[in-house]
Amino acid sequence: MKLGIINGWEEGNIKYVSEKGLEAVEFCVNHNYNSAEFLAKAPDIKGYCEKYNVIVGSMGRWGMKRIDDNGEIIPAALQDDKNIIDGASIIGCPVFNCGVNYTESKSFYENCEIAIKYLKELISYAEDKNVKIAVYNCAWENFVVEPKAWYPVLSALPTLGIKYDASHCLSRGGNYLAEIRDWGERFYHFHLKGAVYIDGEHYDDAPAGLDMIDWKSVMDLLYTKNYDGMLSIEPHSHYWKGKKGQWGIDYTINYFRPMIMPEDYEYEDNPYMP
Repeated sequence: MKLGIINGWEEGNIKYVSEKGLEAVEFCVNHNYNSAEFLAKAPDIKGYCEKYNVIVGSMGRWGMKRIDDNGEIIPAALQDDKNIIDGASIIGCPVFNCGVNYTESKSFYENCEIAIKYLKELISYAEDKNVKIAVYNCAWENFVVEPKAWYPVLSALPTLGIKYDASHCLSRGGNYLAEIRDWGERFYHFHLKGAVYIDGEHYDDAPAGLDMIDWKSVMDLLYTKNYDGMLSIEPHSHYWKGKKGQWGIDYTINYFRPMIMPEDYEYEDNPYMP
C-alpha cells in the first residue's frame, strides 16, 4: 500500500505532497473542472510527479450527471470521462473513479442496466490505456454505492472495481467492516476520511485516526483481502482548518504510517512461528 492524499495538480501541489513524505497523490477532476484543459496539462503533470517522485494513485470525476432524465447517456459527460482517462494514461495513473446517477423515470433494474452500459463503455475505452475503472461509494450523482447495486453491476462487469470510503457507508447506516469483508477483493482505491456521529447524527468528518472508525480493523481487512493500492487521505472537515487542519493531516500520516508494511520488508521463514 502507498500512503497519499487528495490534492491539486499544479507543481506546488505535488511539491507539498512530497514534502509531507507521501508517496502518492489523488486528483479529483470534478464536474466544475474542464476535462479538456486537464488533459492538455497531463504531460506537465507527469513531469511534476517525476520531479518530486510522487505517483498519481488515482483520479476521478465526482458530481457529474452522466445519464439524462430519459435514461440516455449524455455524450458530453462521456467525453469528459474519456478525457480524464486519457490524462490518466499519459500520467501513468492506474485508476479512474466515477459514478452513475439514478434516473427516476426508470426502475432500479433499468438503472442498473443503464449503469452497466455506461461503465462498460468506459472499461472498453480504458482497456488498452492501462487504466482501471472503479465506482465510488459516494452518493454524489451516483447510486452504485452499496451491495444492492454492486451485486448486479459488478457481477456483469468482472473488471469493474470499487473506490471505497468507510465514512459514506456510515452515513447510510451501513456496516463498513462487513462491506470490506465481502467486497474488498474488488477495491481499486481507498479513502482515509474520518467520521464522528453523535446520537445517530453526523457531527464531523474528523482527521482519520481522531474519529470513530475502527481503522485498525479496517487495515486488518485490507491486508487479508490483499489490497495493494493507494490509501488516500481526504481532509474534509469544516472544523479542522488552517493550523489545526495541517496538524490534523500530519496526525493522520503519523497514525497510519506504522500500519503500512514497507515494500522492502525482509523476512525469513521461521519454523517457530505459528
